[in-house]
Amino acid sequence: MRTKMVRPDTKGRVMLGHLTDGVSRFSITIGKDNIIILRPFVEIPADEKWLFENETALKKVKQGLKEAKLGHLIRRESFAKYAKDDSK
Repeated sequence: MRTKMVRPDTKGRVMLGHLTDGVSRFSITIGKDNIIILRPFVEIPADEKWLFENETALKKVKQGLKEAKLGHLIRRESFAKYAKDDSK
């Protein structure tokens, strides 16, 4: 956990700079003693939402990425012949 000191401007705004890189919104929790917690969120494309809702599929994707990072790849035939372009 890191601590960063910031100072609000005359309108009460706080600049977070690069800490917001890739962040599209924050949830704000105000706790005891007025402690403010900002939780960053990012957007995902609607057509990828299913993956995050399907625990089994997400687990398999994460495992595949882990194996690929370790170089555990198996070369198979190309699946390009089965691909279709839905962008048209």
